[in-house]
Amino acid sequence: MIENIDTSLVDWSRAQFALTAMYHWIFVPLTLGLGVIQAIMETIYYRTGDTFWKDTARFWMRLFGINFAIGVATGIILEFEFGTNWSNYSWFVGDIFGAPLAIEGIVAFFMEATFIAVMFFGWDKVSKRFHLASTWLTIVGATLSALWILIANAWMQFPDGMRFNPDTVRNEMADFWAVALSPVAINKFCHTVLSGWIVGALFVAGVSGWYLLKKREERFALASIRIAAIFGLAASVLSAWTGDGSAYQVAQRQPMKLAAMEGLYEGEHGAGLIAIGLLNPEKGTYNDGVEPFLFEMKIPKALSLLATRESDAFVPGIADLIEGGYPLADGSTALSAEEKMAKGRIAIQALADYRQAKEANDDASAQRHLAQLENHFPYFGYGYLPDAEALIPPVGLTFYTFHLMVALGGYFILLFAVVLLMSYRDRLRTAKWMHYALLWSIPLGYIAGQAGWIVAEVGRQPWAIQDILPTHAAVSALNTSSVQITFFLFLILFTILLIAEIGIMLKAIRKGPETNKY
Repeated sequence: MIENIDTSLVDWSRAQFALTAMYHWIFVPLTLGLGVIQAIMETIYYRTGDTFWKDTARFWMRLFGINFAIGVATGIILEFEFGTNWSNYSWFVGDIFGAPLAIEGIVAFFMEATFIAVMFFGWDKVSKRFHLASTWLTIVGATLSALWILIANAWMQFPDGMRFNPDTVRNEMADFWAVALSPVAINKFCHTVLSGWIVGALFVAGVSGWYLLKKREERFALASIRIAAIFGLAASVLSAWTGDGSAYQVAQRQPMKLAAMEGLYEGEHGAGLIAIGLLNPEKGTYNDGVEPFLFEMKIPKALSLLATRESDAFVPGIADLIEGGYPLADGSTALSAEEKMAKGRIAIQALADYRQAKEANDDASAQRHLAQLENHFPYFGYGYLPDAEALIPPVGLTFYTFHLMVALGGYFILLFAVVLLMSYRDRLRTAKWMHYALLWSIPLGYIAGQAGWIVAEVGRQPWAIQDILPTHAAVSALNTSSVQITFFLFLILFTILLIAEIGIMLKAIRKGPETNKY
């Protein structure tokens, strides 16, 4: 076990990574969503020859470019932090985790870099067909970039396609396709990209709503809103579907995260899904006898159906996951946290004994210890945990952000549906209340996306890699003060970049499309 854990260093390292990731995710979803919308508009121009659509696409492309440039800068810093702040993590699983990131840089990023110049500067210099192809290839490159990063993140949630090499004390890739095509990776990619599409749709609709409030560029604004609403409604409905798939994957692979998402302390057969709930702030440990909720409204049996596809199935709560003893789907009985920790300590000791036997050229002992290591390796990470309660993530933060994300997802479906209905009935032009609703809905897309990432990352604590490497064992041996200094430096830098982007965007929006005839 790791002794003398510097919790301050771990907390500040996590805070710095969270800061960088959350700032980066301000720019990424708009790149993914706005990019597709502008490409759709250029496609309409290519098919109709109407220069109105060319000017419309060019306007949104300018905003896309501003956002794209700053997003790249924050993303580069994020990837460097794996080496600076999380060197133990990089050493332990770098052979696997690094592969998707390398592909992202070599293939996707260079694809974006190749075609983005043509997209911005090729108007009237290359054929309409080649320019349209360049626009779509830029967006495909950005989406592929997200794919490989999300594959890497999904592997942290569900490590598969790997084998542990006791001679190098590193995890090595055994099956690339098991990593790239795991159900967790595919579902995470689809759900995350769709959330970016929603942000893009909200942004286009909101900015267009502002033009309608100002009684400017009405044809441009109404046409943009209609495209955004169709695109946003499709993305929102699909996001709800992939969100269900994500919850199912969490139930199968990360049951403690699901329990935190629902504030479920005691497992139930036919468990209900919390529709509205207020957690009890007096709730302490999982077994203190205090009721977890001050108020709750449940959808009967919905959680069991979501988690297992069976309405009467058992869903374990936090207490069950700590104490074990409940039946698993394969017919076995769940181990308690203490039993897993004991097996993890056996695995850690077996690794040390194996390496010592190898150094002594005692092959017989080495093979015996290796067999013991392989038998207990699924619980390797548990051996580094200080106690069983370390397995419980922050329940309040996970619960509220999950339900906020779900509520906003329902709101987006309703919003886009109403906008489309009003658009087709020609009532959108004069409905000032809707113009305000669209404008003020822009930040809600970002809030929903950030909430989703909080659920995904905070909800899987204490793990950097599920069941294999706790966060406190992944951190670099740094001075806490150096991490604190860089945290505030990044905070200042990213805030300046964000303010600069907003300022430049607002200036471009006030200027409007290149022509004012619309």
